[in-house]
Amino acid sequence: MTNLINQKDTIKPQDTEILISVENLSKKFCRDLKQSLLYGIQDIATELIGKNRNSNTLRQKEFWALKDITFQLRRGEALGLVGANGAGKSTLLRIISGLIKPDIGCIKVRGKVAPLIALGAGFNPILTGRENIYANMSILGLSIKEIKERFSDVIDFAEIGDAIDAPVQTYSSGMAARLGFACAVHIEPDILLIDEVLAVGDINFRMKCYQRLAKLREQGTAFILVSHNPHVVLNVCESSIYLAKGKLIKVGKTEVVIKKYEEDFSLGGVDIHQGKMFLPKKSPEQSLGVDIVSLCFQDEQGNIILTLDCGEPAYLCVECQANKQIINANVGVLITALSGQNERILYITSASDNQTLKILPGKVEIQMQMPYCCLLPGLYSAKIYIKEGVCSFDIVESFRFAVKSSKVISQSLFYQPRIWKVISNKL
Repeated sequence: MTNLINQKDTIKPQDTEILISVENLSKKFCRDLKQSLLYGIQDIATELIGKNRNSNTLRQKEFWALKDITFQLRRGEALGLVGANGAGKSTLLRIISGLIKPDIGCIKVRGKVAPLIALGAGFNPILTGRENIYANMSILGLSIKEIKERFSDVIDFAEIGDAIDAPVQTYSSGMAARLGFACAVHIEPDILLIDEVLAVGDINFRMKCYQRLAKLREQGTAFILVSHNPHVVLNVCESSIYLAKGKLIKVGKTEVVIKKYEEDFSLGGVDIHQGKMFLPKKSPEQSLGVDIVSLCFQDEQGNIILTLDCGEPAYLCVECQANKQIINANVGVLITALSGQNERILYITSASDNQTLKILPGKVEIQMQMPYCCLLPGLYSAKIYIKEGVCSFDIVESFRFAVKSSKVISQSLFYQPRIWKVISNKL
């Protein structure tokens, strides 16, 4: 039997620090709209005549969006929620916020909830920003007096200036998102539900959002953060939940959960080149003078590295077939993160390092020797090209690889090679 509760007195006094308690929660959906409407009518009719509907079994074209989810969120805690698209993350947030009901299980929510699931989604496009602030914050539980007291702070935080008296339909998506975030954080909720909304705005606005969240957390606000960027989750949340196809795969310390998520990510549908990647041979008509024939990582002894180890030496080896002499070749390597939002992590060229690379006709190998691999554990894609001036000879769009680590460095944004020394008797 479903038990959805959103009242302040639902949690026992000895559990006062628990703001969200989820026990064996499950939710199913139907992939066919007409069939879904029919099931809805049948369920309503079943409840009207006082019978219990069988929520434990799937009917035709139904699937479990969430299945047997159990966890708790305490006051002041930041909980990460990770998983691929379709894992059930947004469904879980919608159930917690009260937008939809679970089919099975029990969820208890204590305190005021501010869902940042789709910033600006609740705004009326015809109304002005000023009118939408009053409407939105009223829905989130504030009185008119409280809204007036915080109104100027909301406008200042959203940075929309004179546009506050213009219809929201004239706003850019970024302006509407900033206004939605400002409304939500200024109600000072007990629980914040954040679904991929911290990517809005420029870097300065994002930093302001994180600072505001940190302040709210100091005051006791707890939040659940959904993000496809593992570095954001690692640096904000001490504990996390990993969902896959509606099932709870792992819950615990964030670095352990993220490691499991990325391991599964690399094995499930993402083609990681574990070894040497060979490129198709080009015909004389296709070749522009230098062709990349293979790519791999090697150690200092020349052995192929299947997975890079953070903090250990690694050589990127670009094997080429040169059909002519190149006096001043320029090799470029652009690395992006696969497990985040395809952010550019690193861009290196031999020309920017003032390295002159001379290529003679025949088969040659160009090495980018890294004394230490400074990439954090995760999944990456390298775009590699060879040029001379503005003339481009060959390019590989994606050489995918993984980086692991035996060290605890997950809370960092990059790996810093270092040596520790103690110098005694220094005056």
